[in-house]
Amino acid sequence: MEDPIQLKEEGNKYFQASDYEKALQSYTQAIKLNKDKTLQAVLYRNRAACFLKKEEYAKAASDASRAIDINASDIKALYRRSQALEKLGKLDQAFKDAQKCATLEPRNKNFQETLRRLGANIQEKLRIQFSTDSRVQKMFEILLDENSDKEKREKAANNLIVLGREEAGAERIFQNNGVNLLLQLIETKNPELILAAVRTLSGMCTGHKARATAILHYLGIDSICMWMSVDNEEISLAVCNLLQTITDCLLGQGKEEHHGKEEALVLDTKKDLRMITMRLLDMLVSKNVSGQGRDRALNLLNKNIPRKDLKDHDNSRSIFVIDNGLKKILKLYDDLRCDPERDNYRLICEEYIKSKIDPQDMDKTLHAVQIVSGVLQGPFDLGNKLLGMKGVMEMMVALCGSEREIDQLVAVEALIHASTKLSRATFIITNGVTLLKEIYKKTKNEKIKIRALVGLCKLGSAGGTDYGLRQFAEGSTEKLAKQCRKWLCNTSIDARTRKWAVEGLSYLTLDADVKDDFVEDEPALKAMFDLAKASDKTILYSVASALVNCTNSYDTKELVPELVQLAKFSKQHVPEEHPKDKKDFVVKRVKRLLKAGVVSALACMVKADSAILTDQSKELIARVFLALCEDPKDRGTIVAQGGGKALIPLAVEGTDVGKIKASHALAKIAAISNPDIAFPGERVYEVVRPLVSLLNTERDGLQNYEALLGLTNFSGRSDKLRLKIVKEKALPDIENYMFENHDQLRQAATECMCNLVVNKEVQERFVADGNDRLKLVVLLCGEDDEKVQVAAAGALAMLTAAQKKLCWKMTQVTTQWLEILQRLCLHDNMEVQHRGLVIAFNLISCDKELAKKLVESELLEILTYIGKQEDHPKKQHIISVARDCLTKCMDYELIKPLSQA
Repeated sequence: MEDPIQLKEEGNKYFQASDYEKALQSYTQAIKLNKDKTLQAVLYRNRAACFLKKEEYAKAASDASRAIDINASDIKALYRRSQALEKLGKLDQAFKDAQKCATLEPRNKNFQETLRRLGANIQEKLRIQFSTDSRVQKMFEILLDENSDKEKREKAANNLIVLGREEAGAERIFQNNGVNLLLQLIETKNPELILAAVRTLSGMCTGHKARATAILHYLGIDSICMWMSVDNEEISLAVCNLLQTITDCLLGQGKEEHHGKEEALVLDTKKDLRMITMRLLDMLVSKNVSGQGRDRALNLLNKNIPRKDLKDHDNSRSIFVIDNGLKKILKLYDDLRCDPERDNYRLICEEYIKSKIDPQDMDKTLHAVQIVSGVLQGPFDLGNKLLGMKGVMEMMVALCGSEREIDQLVAVEALIHASTKLSRATFIITNGVTLLKEIYKKTKNEKIKIRALVGLCKLGSAGGTDYGLRQFAEGSTEKLAKQCRKWLCNTSIDARTRKWAVEGLSYLTLDADVKDDFVEDEPALKAMFDLAKASDKTILYSVASALVNCTNSYDTKELVPELVQLAKFSKQHVPEEHPKDKKDFVVKRVKRLLKAGVVSALACMVKADSAILTDQSKELIARVFLALCEDPKDRGTIVAQGGGKALIPLAVEGTDVGKIKASHALAKIAAISNPDIAFPGERVYEVVRPLVSLLNTERDGLQNYEALLGLTNFSGRSDKLRLKIVKEKALPDIENYMFENHDQLRQAATECMCNLVVNKEVQERFVADGNDRLKLVVLLCGEDDEKVQVAAAGALAMLTAAQKKLCWKMTQVTTQWLEILQRLCLHDNMEVQHRGLVIAFNLISCDKELAKKLVESELLEILTYIGKQEDHPKKQHIISVARDCLTKCMDYELIKPLSQA
């Protein structure tokens, strides 16, 4: 049926027959087909009636509002919206709609009755609200008054707990600064008050996700866990219950209906749940946590992490705890206080592994290999020790040959973790490669197949060069990479298995042909970027590694031509650069990655939790960003997609190399971008420190230069930014580069100083005795490099205009000052000449004696020559300053007007 009117009639029949679901369908279809506004209002009004019958009040209010938007006097729509709003608890809004209905039809008894009822309900609500507010206030006054008698305080505490369990009471406590007052009760260190406060908070959180989230953030998970560790069983248990209540709310369990409160909010609780989980895991291994606190943390993890039902396919939280918890528990080995303790721990582990090695019992052997595989991801020296035990490596290789899939799966993963060391990789290549190839070719289990492939890739790249990989893979790297890309794009495979495909690509992209094909494959890139959003340490590292390979942003040793010739002469192998690793190909790959949205993916990766985003991953991401920023034309795109914001944390946290790379990328952006757009708001001040960190003789010239350009750009924006640069102690470094022999560095440093001298604190440093700052600027004005002269003369013009002391000081720092000033005033470059004349005017305006000194020199002739020139639009600013100089001299009566001469 395509006629909206017929559909409306059909909907009306269904509605009269109480078949509200079919009536809804008819009205919805009519709304889609209809173009007449009047009919559209009727359809929305009718559909609102259906939603009212179905008790879907939010939808009913929405449809009624749409009808009212078309016809503000639609009395039926107004009344239906009033009914819906009343059910949603929005009594004041419902009253307004009913009032409008009564105005339109004053004699309608139904409207009058509704108004009376709503008015009474609103009054009662206000009475309860004010009463509750008063009760809450009185209870807190009693509890926080140290002079209150014990019985009164106990009664107030119990009343508060009861009130916190009621929705109206909980909301009033929350709205009236109650959480802060409860926190004050906890800080009293009185056990009874602490217990009352914690139990009240539990009541307030029960069944209310938005309030529970707000309370979690206000109290802070660190504080909650600290209270849970106190040496008081009752308080510890109460805090544990509070955290359980918050967790239940975040998981959406035990939710009560609170109409009109949080239905309109979309709360993403995943990050908060992960934060709670990580803090509980930290408690398990912390030396500062009591045994009681550790037990509570363990109980909470046991209760909340496992899946309630095996039919639930989402076991991501369990996997997260296994991945992160295992590493934290293994980290206890690093925390052992002395070598004897570590040796004892090793002996215990070795004895345990020996007890599990049994060639006759495959399951015991499997368990031993799993343990070694796990330890290899934590304390590496312990893992290496266990791996070196007699029979362990052979056991891994033997398991590969098993016909059981579980044996193959465990063995392949163990071999992957074991092959990080070249000596072990050599053993596996000798003994296990054939088996890995066999597994890869024969198995039908994708999980095993993909792991076997990664094992082959990892072993192939153990030598660290794509030459070794090509030799190992016998020319089939492109084929292996193609298979990895297929797995990566196959969304029917679980993310945990697909991450192995990314890890395989992180090795295979060492091959230039593979990386070129990979960046051409847009679906594979998109799949990798989507996977990078997952909270997994291995995925982030693998994605970052693959991108480093594709952008060639890894460190390469520069081959000395003489040594290359010597190696060839001695018939040694010299690895040659692959044609597709030359600059043109790298640039094309970078452009393709930018087009595919790599910046957004990297920005998303940077936001990952610190436990997932390791310092090594940060360094790799920083390398990629630096490669992406190489072309100035691309920097706008990088900023627009959040690259500028993402680089800031990378520049302040992580490895030294990573921080330098990120700072350099920031410098490239800061050098040419508008800071207000690239780093909006307060964020721009966070960029200053990374830029200043590049002003170091240990950094290369390009890093110094681009950092100076960025600081020059910043210092030209505001005095607050100039002050931030000064506070970061950048001035001495900038001055050092003004002495630099390198022309571009000297020019950039001088331009930066030219902007900084506007700041009063910088000016005071020039005024202070015992420094050569002003002398340096004056001498730079006499340089042959015009750009340096422009910057230095600009700085000197601003300094002499701002500080009269500097006018006199300028004449004392060097005997060449007057000659330099005259050269500036006669310069061919009008910009330099104008700045020179401004300096002359500042000196003349400063003091009559100083003006007399200038008049007695050849400068008077220069000023007269320029001042007598005819007016000219292009040179008028220069002529005007010269004339101002002469006028000032006449005011001093040092010279006379021409008519009086």
